[in-house]
Parts: sequence; structure tokens; C-alpha cells
Amino acid sequence: MAKSSFKSGFVTIVGRPNVGKSTLMNHIVGQKIAIMSDKPQTTRNKIHGVYTSNDMQVIFLDTPGIHKRQSKLGDYMNTTALNTFGEVEAVLFLADASEGFGGGDRYIIERLKEIKTPVILVLNKIDKITPEELLPMIESYSKLYPFAEIVPISAMMGNNVNTLLDQIAKYLPEGPQYYPEDQVTDHPEQFVCAELIREKILHLTREEVPHSIAVTIEDMRVQENGVVYISAVIFVERDSQKGIIIGKQGALLKEIGKLARHDIEHLLGSKIFLELWVKVKKDWRNQDRVLRDLGFNRD
Repeated sequence: MAKSSFKSGFVTIVGRPNVGKSTLMNHIVGQKIAIMSDKPQTTRNKIHGVYTSNDMQVIFLDTPGIHKRQSKLGDYMNTTALNTFGEVEAVLFLADASEGFGGGDRYIIERLKEIKTPVILVLNKIDKITPEELLPMIESYSKLYPFAEIVPISAMMGNNVNTLLDQIAKYLPEGPQYYPEDQVTDHPEQFVCAELIREKILHLTREEVPHSIAVTIEDMRVQENGVVYISAVIFVERDSQKGIIIGKQGALLKEIGKLARHDIEHLLGSKIFLELWVKVKKDWRNQDRVLRDLGFNRD
């Protein structure tokens, strides 16, 4: 039974694309549940990560990077991120210390001024700057918004992440343990498997492909020999993109499958047989019905 002093609550992570939101959440929960890529706008849905210690449980919402929209999918991603502000006990505003303040940061800060939720500024990637550069950066951000806390970290290296967790605990109310202590996400395994496949495509394909892909799991079941069978469909917008994903004599698709299978086996703790298919859905990012079918709901 949970102790009376046990704290729990929800915390959202927001920031510009590619500032390290998924890296931070994966480090905190100790397992890859959100995909990482050097390409912006990698995260498309709210990814729920669960961190549990002896005295608290934090459910993290890793949101899509807030950016200038170029499609209905982009509009969905922005709406998803901004809607989380009123749902949580605290907001982590993640900024890239190595890049400095930008227009995207200013846009987010203006949105933060509309809420009463405590906001913790998290200056990430401090391993890429000198200590002398950090202090004036903190002072500049402090003039723009009354942050509840300011915590410099390196999500990739793990520097100061425990301090960040201590600061988060200050804003959590006493509450129940919502999830078992060994559970790190509330997303179904199919969702995480699809995201892991999409991550490999982001790493292996050229610039014109990444934002034109979506992945769905069509079938997932344990076979009599104990191997998990997974059938996944990769959707692209154009026939030319289908050819890129498949590659010469199917080489790239095989490499995608090989890398994804490794991560999925680690996730599930069992052998898997992964079957990948590539299909074309013309201009799917701007079609409401297709977006709904692929799981991009606005509610």
C-alpha cells in the first residue's frame, strides 16, 4: 500500500523541435519509449512515460516540438503540445543551451504566460557549452518569464537530472501510485513498436522522406514457438518514396527491419519475427480521415 506521504502527478515536457525532450524522458524512465532522431518534429503524439521512486510517481507527457505548421499533421502536433499545459502539475520548458534563445522559444513563452501552472525552465545540452556561457543565459531567460525553477542539465549525459527530479517533487501533491512500479509507459506495446520502426526509418532515409511516413501495426501475436509475430505497414505519400524506403533489391527495408527488430526484442524481452510492408497514401498528412485512421486524434 502506498505511504501517506507518497506524491504523484502529471508533468508535461514542451520545447522547440530537437531540444532533447524524448532523450530526457527516456533517461528518466530508464528505457527507450520515445523515439530519438536528429531530425526535428520526431515526436507526433503525447508519449506518456512513468517514473516511480520510493516516494513519488511522475507521469511525463513528452509532446511534439512546437513549430511553424506546414500541414494538418503539423497543426495537430502543435495543438497536442499546447493542450497539455492545463492538464498537469508542472510544465518543463526544455531549451537548447547550445543554440541559445530563438523565435520558437519566444512563441512558447508567450503561450506559457496564459497559464497558472508552475513552469520549470530546463536548459539542456550544457555539456556543449562552458560554465561561463551558462550564467548570462539563465539571466536572459529569467527576464522573459517568472520561472518557478531553473535547472541546467544534460539529458544525454544524465548530468543534473536527479536535481531536476527533486525540483519536480516540490510541485506534486500527495496522491496514489497510478501505475505498477515496473511500468514505464501507458502506451500499448503496438504503439511503441510502431514508433521504434519509424525511428529507424528517420535514421536511414534522406531528407524528403521522414515527415512523409507513418507506421501502423497490423498484426501482433505470440506464436506457438514463443516467437512474437509482428506485421507492420509503413505509409508514405508518393510512389517515389516507396522506392526509397524499400531500397535497391529491398536492402534498405531489410536494414530497417534488422535495426527495429533489435530494439523491439529488447522492449518485449522475447524473439520476434518482423514483417514490413510499404504502402502509398497520397498526401496523408493533410487528410483528416487518414490522420484519424493512423491514430492522430485531436482529443
